[in-house]
Amino acid sequence: MSRLEKLCKGGVFLAAGDDYRKSRRVLLGVPLDHTTSFRAGTREGPGAIRTASYCLEEYSIFSGKDLRDVCFFDAGDLPLPPGGTEESLRMIEEAVTEILQDEKIPLLLGGEHLLTLGALRAVSRFYDGLAVVQLDAHADLRPEYLGVAHTHASVMNHIKRELAPEIFQFGIRSATAEEVAFARENTRFYPFQVLQPLQEALPLLKGRPVYLSLDIDVADPAYAPGTGAPEPGGITSSELLEAAVLLGGLQLVGMDIVEVCPPYDPSGITAMLAAKVIRELILARL
Repeated sequence: MSRLEKLCKGGVFLAAGDDYRKSRRVLLGVPLDHTTSFRAGTREGPGAIRTASYCLEEYSIFSGKDLRDVCFFDAGDLPLPPGGTEESLRMIEEAVTEILQDEKIPLLLGGEHLLTLGALRAVSRFYDGLAVVQLDAHADLRPEYLGVAHTHASVMNHIKRELAPEIFQFGIRSATAEEVAFARENTRFYPFQVLQPLQEALPLLKGRPVYLSLDIDVADPAYAPGTGAPEPGGITSSELLEAAVLLGGLQLVGMDIVEVCPPYDPSGITAMLAAKVIRELILARL
């Protein structure tokens, strides 16, 4: 049993196996909820996504593939310390490092978006020429928020400054003027839309390692109301699933899906959408 298996506890995603060593993909819950600025509750996201997954079929009509034919493992949730943001980032980095050292692909279930910084601190050490694809309603490019440097509203700024990957931002429809100026100088910035610019950017992404960071609020609140900072004017759930299929064809070396907030998702449709996206991404490289 690996150290990661001993450390983590929690439920199991639909059709996940029980053999860590044989699994190529590893799900890991990251219930980070320290810097949410509008509506808290993302710590419940990983559990809600796993529960929602059991409403899905293992078989996907999108891909014509079946989760039962994939060897993947659900490691449960990291036991993050309440309020310990920097220690949590260290634990996330350490856990993702272990997964990568074992030559596996980490798929993180959030949790607030700040978790991506901890994950990419690990991933960036393993892959040269890394591209980060961000699907999000918000640019997350503030240098700080309310006097705090490391928050979900500043995560991409710190990733760019600290780790210097090429960042592709799709679906952004909320940002300060300063963030937009920073984006136009420092990222590949595709506001409002996802599918069309993603198709245009695919030649720039193919053949290189890609980390996907998917904030569920990229979808319109009509399709994903259960999130901490809902932003009207987003894409449909169908568009998000189509994007997941496109992205799944790339060399994904890691990913996260963040900002599912169950207290504001009474019908469970946000967690269901997240679970379906995860299914498609797991199946894409089968």
